[in-house]
Amino acid sequence: MTTNKGFSLIEVLVALLLTTIGILGMVALQGRSIQYTQDSVQRNTAIVLAGDLIEIMRAHPKALFDMAPPQFPMNSGIKSASLLYKKKGDDFANRAACVTSPTRIAKTAQEFRDCWADRVEALLPGGAELFEDHTYICRSSTPGDCDDKGSMIEIRLAWQVREGACLDASNPDDTVCTYTVRVEP
Repeated sequence: MTTNKGFSLIEVLVALLLTTIGILGMVALQGRSIQYTQDSVQRNTAIVLAGDLIEIMRAHPKALFDMAPPQFPMNSGIKSASLLYKKKGDDFANRAACVTSPTRIAKTAQEFRDCWADRVEALLPGGAELFEDHTYICRSSTPGDCDDKGSMIEIRLAWQVREGACLDASNPDDTVCTYTVRVEP
């Protein structure tokens, strides 16, 4: 007569090992899910802010074009210098604090631009430092080249993340994510 003492204990230990591996996998998946969600939130914020700036440009064509409707049938000649352009490493020229309040709204292109810049600094992590160092708005004939030529406006927004959390970075150690859009106004 043979006895199988301890056989149930081995089965329990194997089941416990498999359950532990599964739980650890779920914890890792949860961490990645949080990272992807955070990237999605920041990227969506950048998309909305870029869209807002495009609408400001379209609402104030005289700030962007040499000749604008209704005086002429079409917009012509994008300006090589505009109060809506911003170079990488600089802030907007003559920037002031946002003037909007419950009793006053922005009226000029510069007031809209300044309020937009304040929103970018408030909504994207990294604030004023990244706005000045990494964000730009320029006239561009080729992607990534602010050459003041062509009919495209390129807008790049940036935000701070922890090391390795930027999902589209060429360098996995980057701590700054960017969103770039090119538009023909």
